[in-house]
Amino acid sequence: MTTPEPTSRERTDLLESLGRHRWFLRFTVRDLSDEQAAQQTTASALCLGGLIEHVALTERQWVNFMVDGPSAMSDGDSEIDWAGGFRMLEGETLAGLLDDYEQVARRTDELVVSLPDLDASHPLPEAPWFEPGARWSARRVLLHVIAETSQHAGHADILRESLDGAKTMG
Repeated sequence: MTTPEPTSRERTDLLESLGRHRWFLRFTVRDLSDEQAAQQTTASALCLGGLIEHVALTERQWVNFMVDGPSAMSDGDSEIDWAGGFRMLEGETLAGLLDDYEQVARRTDELVVSLPDLDASHPLPEAPWFEPGARWSARRVLLHVIAETSQHAGHADILRESLDGAKTMG
């Protein structure tokens, strides 16, 4: 993927960090069949394809939040639909999930470059896990997306090692 040319060192650092963690996540699913990517390899309900889908959905929602504010965080999905975002559903393929993730990543990268101000903020939606009245800047959202991607890349590494012993590193 070609990353747009950032306008500042900070934006370059954010994009490089996010890109590195995306790479680790994508590398973890290398050479897998759709069946392997959909397999639950631990006591967890998570599967590798589901993690790719979840990270793409999460990044998409947070990037929409940077542009549109808290309304972007609720798209009417029920908890059942949300839980489905952690599994590969019938008809989904690993290649399709990776392509979707690539499109999400491209949009995010373009937005990081084009946003007029990383300090621009929106109030967080009301939720038990957010402090009432809190606001997040675009910068804070990007740091959160980096953390989410990194965390789930680690989850994926455990699932992959449980599947066939392959490791992302080491």
